[in-house]
Amino acid sequence: MAQAVAPGDSAQAARAVAAGRSAWLRVALDVVRTYPYLVPAIFFFAGWQLLPILDSLRLSFTDDKFLDQLPARFVGLQNYRDLLRDSLFWKGVLRAFVFTSIFVPGMILIPMVLAVLVDRVTNNRIATAYRLILLIPSMIPAPLIFVLWAWMYNNYIGPINYFLVDVLHFFDVNTQPQWINDRQLVFFSIAVMEWWWGLGYHTMFFLAGLATIPRDLFDAARVDGAGEWRMFWGITWYRLLPIILVLAVVRFGTAMAVIDEYLIMGGMNRTRNTYTWTVYMYETAFGGGFQFRGYAAAIGWLGALFMLVVVAGMFYVFRSRD
Repeated sequence: MAQAVAPGDSAQAARAVAAGRSAWLRVALDVVRTYPYLVPAIFFFAGWQLLPILDSLRLSFTDDKFLDQLPARFVGLQNYRDLLRDSLFWKGVLRAFVFTSIFVPGMILIPMVLAVLVDRVTNNRIATAYRLILLIPSMIPAPLIFVLWAWMYNNYIGPINYFLVDVLHFFDVNTQPQWINDRQLVFFSIAVMEWWWGLGYHTMFFLAGLATIPRDLFDAARVDGAGEWRMFWGITWYRLLPIILVLAVVRFGTAMAVIDEYLIMGGMNRTRNTYTWTVYMYETAFGGGFQFRGYAAAIGWLGALFMLVVVAGMFYVFRSRD
C-alpha cells in the first residue's frame, strides 16, 4: 500500500538535491578557474624533472655509452650488480656520509642557537637588523661563494692563514693549515663555508618555529624554577622537532649530493676525500672515454636509494611527540 508523501518533505528533498547539484557546480567552477594556472608548473615539472628522472631510470638498465656509435643494449640489473662490487662507489658514499655527518649537526645547532638568541631581543629594530645581517650570505650567488672561500682558504694570500701565521703566530709557513689539500680538514672547511652561506636562511626557519611556541609554557616553567637550559631542552627542542625534521631531511639530501664544491675545490682527483660518489657519477657520465651513461645512471639511483633509507630513519627519529 503506497504511503502518502507530505508536500513539505517533497520540497525539502528537492532543495537537498538542488543544493547538492549547486555544490558540485561550485567545485567544478573552482577547478576550471584555478587549475589552469597550474598547467605551466605541471608542464615544466614533467619536462624538466619527471621525464629526466624516468629516462635516467631507463638508462640504468642499459649499457648506454654516449660516444659509442652502437645502440644501447638492455642489460637488466647488470649495472647494479657491478656497482655493488665497485669499491670506488662505496668509498665515495662513505666520504659523502662523513661530510654529511659534519655538516648536518652544525647546520641545525648553530642556526637554532642564533634563533633563540635573536628571539630574546626585545627591541624590534635591533632584532630586524640582526635578521637582515644574517640573511646577507644567503643572497650571494653560489659561484661567488666558492671563489670567495677558495681565496680565504688560500695558503699564501688567504686572510685566514695570514691571521693565524702572521698575526697570532700559531703556525709558520711550513706548518700552516692546508684547508683544502689536507684530507683531515677539507670536509670541515667546506662545512664551515656551507654553514656561513645558509646561516640566515636556516635561522629564519627556527625563528618561525619559535614564534609558534606559546609564551605561557615558558612562564609556567619559570614559575616552577626551570632555568634557560632546562626550558630549551624541555620545551624549545621538542616544539622545534618538525622544523628540525624538515631541515635535516632537506640538508641531508643536499649534503650527500654535493658536487659543485667538490669539483671546484678538489677536481676529479680520486685520491682526494672530495672524490665522492657524486663526482664519480659525473666523471663516469661526462669524463673521458666512452662516457658510460648507463653505469652513471645506476650510480645515481643506488645513491638515491641509500639516501631514502636514511631519510626514512630520520622521519622516525624526529617524529612529533605531541
